[in-house]
Amino acid sequence: MSRLGKWWRQAWENIHSPRRLVLVPGDSLPDQLPRRDLILARDGDEDWCVGMICPCGCQSKIELLVIEEAKPRWDVHFDNEQRPTLSPSVWLKTGCRSHFLVRKGRVVWCG
Repeated sequence: MSRLGKWWRQAWENIHSPRRLVLVPGDSLPDQLPRRDLILARDGDEDWCVGMICPCGCQSKIELLVIEEAKPRWDVHFDNEQRPTLSPSVWLKTGCRSHFLVRKGRVVWCG
């Protein structure tokens, strides 16, 4: 992604309201994901995965495992306003090759 493209995407992200974390029951993601929000699949007391549409605009579905046994795995935290934070960063190795963080519901582009 060009420097101008990264600047534009970051500016666009900051104009919109923060992304929210939506809980769904079960151990898998629904077929349809919201355009901006993140989905957390939770079965009972156990979190399984987080899903989202790639913020670069390519419309790819991203699924990140948060279950303890998974490798690689991500941690997801959210504040009182349901704004998610993911760690570590998300770096897609194929397709659009986006690399970003999600902090308090905002996408922060890396690189």
